[in-house]
Amino acid sequence: MSAPPPTARRARRLGWPQRVFSQVLLMQLAIATGVTVLAIAQSTAAQPQITESLLSTAPAPTGPVQTAAERIRRATGAEYIVVMDRRGVRWSHTDTDQIGKVVSTDPSDALAGRNVMEIDSGTLGRSARGKVPLRDGTDHIVGAVSVGIAYDSVRARLLAAIPGLFAYAGGALAVGALAAYLISRRLQRQTHDLAFSDISALLTEREAMLHGIREGVVALDRTGRIRLLNDEAQRLLGLGPDAAGRPLDAVLGEGRTADVLAGRVVGNDLLTVQGTRVLLANRMPTDDGGAVATLRDRTELEHLGRELDSTRGLIDALRAQDHEHANRMHTLLGLLELDMREDAMEYVTEVVGVHRATAEQVTEKVHDPLLAALLVGKATVAAERGVALRMAPGTLLPDRLVDPRGLVTVVGNLVDNALDAAAGADGALIEVGLRAEGRTVVLRVRDSGPGVPPGQRESIFTEGWSTKELPAHGKRGLGLALVRRLAERQGGGVTVDGAADGGAEFTVVLPEALAVQDMTDPEMTEREMTEPKTGTAGEAQ
Repeated sequence: MSAPPPTARRARRLGWPQRVFSQVLLMQLAIATGVTVLAIAQSTAAQPQITESLLSTAPAPTGPVQTAAERIRRATGAEYIVVMDRRGVRWSHTDTDQIGKVVSTDPSDALAGRNVMEIDSGTLGRSARGKVPLRDGTDHIVGAVSVGIAYDSVRARLLAAIPGLFAYAGGALAVGALAAYLISRRLQRQTHDLAFSDISALLTEREAMLHGIREGVVALDRTGRIRLLNDEAQRLLGLGPDAAGRPLDAVLGEGRTADVLAGRVVGNDLLTVQGTRVLLANRMPTDDGGAVATLRDRTELEHLGRELDSTRGLIDALRAQDHEHANRMHTLLGLLELDMREDAMEYVTEVVGVHRATAEQVTEKVHDPLLAALLVGKATVAAERGVALRMAPGTLLPDRLVDPRGLVTVVGNLVDNALDAAAGADGALIEVGLRAEGRTVVLRVRDSGPGVPPGQRESIFTEGWSTKELPAHGKRGLGLALVRRLAERQGGGVTVDGAADGGAEFTVVLPEALAVQDMTDPEMTEREMTEPKTGTAGEAQ
């Protein structure tokens, strides 16, 4: 085996192009060609009959090694396939005259067990060649296989493929441009043709607006999960920022507030009670199946409404007393002018006794001053309208109310409704019963009006439901709804049934409406500890 001539080794150094495109193209060409020649060489070396023939026959132009190598060369399109033994002697070649001669390039790397890829010059000119070791069945190296592809042929094929590559690249670019255009159009529709800077500004403004307004905003997705909860909504609902992303029902639990926000109760300006707050809710669906609900705090407004109702009731009572006082003065003046002094004295005594009896009857049975004052005032207004208001037998309410104003609202609304129902009929009557059962307060208000039909006994507690004509402010049907909300807020409830005389009887149960009784309190009256706590409004029927 002879060493390759120095000129052959120097021939491997090719001129390196200066342009980046040419360099990249040449690198791609070298990689593709190297992989190809190595694959052909490895496939040839893997043929067991070639190894057997190399060990058992002599090199010959018509030998089995030459025949197998030529068959593979024609099938793969290689320029040559040379099979050599460990001495470098050719056993196959495209030029049969070279068979039996030593190869012109150094095969030592392949005979040492290494794969070789190179561009070199040989007997057939410059070529891209790959060399791999040839092993026998025991994995010993018995020779090598060298495969070459003409360098000019590879270059010509690559140049011929460039138009196709450009066409493919152009097609891919066109498809990519079309896809980018379609995506941009969709994004443009979804973002309403806003630039990225505009979207960023809108997001900043939205965050500032949502967390700055004094109205609660709750955004829900199509599955009922909370997407957005501003600061005011967190305050009104008693939730934290971690409520975002959780289901609405899991956060609020069962109740009217969850039903209103989830859309299970529909309508405008829906009244709901959450904790100690009275809220007004509106809900608007969104295009993606979700919804945005707004919440307004009506707690202070309801408080002012109660104060207004109390003031109005006081004014009505004063007006009624003034009217009644004027009639009594006229009657007294007439008796005096007729010189009926004894009759005048009896009349004055009777009038004073009636008023005193009414006030004493209420204060003896209702020890809370605020509630007692309300009932005395309502009795005066009722008397002016021709309706008798009396306390039911067995009524007794100690002065231990936890929320006197709340009970005043409940009693005031029920008495007003009863007064409207009973007024105008002969023998009109309202009976109010209050009793304590431990810490629970049971309230019953019975009237002699037409009553509530069985089919409407649940509807009357719905916001906006009313049989009365709408007032100037356009709102009715909140009184009984608020009674139910206040009762439910304390864990109780309200029901309506028919009275024995054909009227209506409302029953309100308020658990834990009374503070814990202190038996050591010196101000506790003897009556509060000794009078029976049984008896209902129904006993007077």
